[in-house]
Amino acid sequence: MAKIGFVFPGQGSQKQGMLADLAVENPVVLDTFTRASEVLGKDLWRICQSDPEGSLNQTEITQPALLAASVAIGRLWFDRGGPRPAVMSGHSLGEYSALVLAGVLAFEDAIAVVHQRGQFMQEAVGPSEGKMAAIVGLEDAKLIEICARAESIGTVSAANFNSPGQIVIAGESAAVDCAMQWCKEAGAKRALPLNVSVPSHCPLMKPAAEALAEVLAGITFSAPSIGVVQNVSGAIQTEPEQIKENLVKQLHKPVLWVDCVRAMHEVGVKKLVEIGPGRVLCGLVKRIVPELGCMASENPQSFNNLVMEASGLD
Repeated sequence: MAKIGFVFPGQGSQKQGMLADLAVENPVVLDTFTRASEVLGKDLWRICQSDPEGSLNQTEITQPALLAASVAIGRLWFDRGGPRPAVMSGHSLGEYSALVLAGVLAFEDAIAVVHQRGQFMQEAVGPSEGKMAAIVGLEDAKLIEICARAESIGTVSAANFNSPGQIVIAGESAAVDCAMQWCKEAGAKRALPLNVSVPSHCPLMKPAAEALAEVLAGITFSAPSIGVVQNVSGAIQTEPEQIKENLVKQLHKPVLWVDCVRAMHEVGVKKLVEIGPGRVLCGLVKRIVPELGCMASENPQSFNNLVMEASGLD
């Protein structure tokens, strides 16, 4: 079994001009974006390259843009003869990218779903009502205890367990502000508000999750051809209906990214490839399992070398 795994980034990894260099000599990139554009009725490639209306950072556009970018790189990987990964996992939105490449979801279905997912998330919480913040340098148990205390002010909870000592919290603005202050008083090195438009992966997203469940009910899910570690459990799930149910839960429950990375390591993966723009997940992987290497894939100068290196793994 090939000892490589794929990881797929979520929101925050988008950037204007992403994949432009890869697209020059690789038609699969533009082809993937063209298919996505046909689903959305918008020129997604033009938005990603020039962002003429400033919509790339709008959640309902960001999500299909990142999905298309990751799927394009994944398809290019296989076109170049890159080895099949033993297992895959995606961070939040990135889970949809993993499920497309695992054959669980049709690409066009996934593009439509994540576009709606973004709309549902934006509609669930009014402007300025919700907030997210990164807490660095505090033990998980202490942070969870502080969030429980801050619930007396409003909804707030751990949203992303990104790496040991780095957790994102989400909830109502006043409660998040209070939890940030208490975390600093408890010894956190940093408590930083994040520039996001919605408080993801917390109970405030339950209305969005209910709307998403209705959409997913009409979508066909297939058994995965490659194991996908899901965010809500930190475990591989092979049953299509359970995968679907976990995607609904993912909207209002925390992303257990530490558990996801450890699960991939435990099944024998030696190297991870971040399939998507940037290298945010590579940075997290290094802090979760230092001996588990992670390679970025967006740079065309290194892409061929990356495929060859991965092909040499036993």
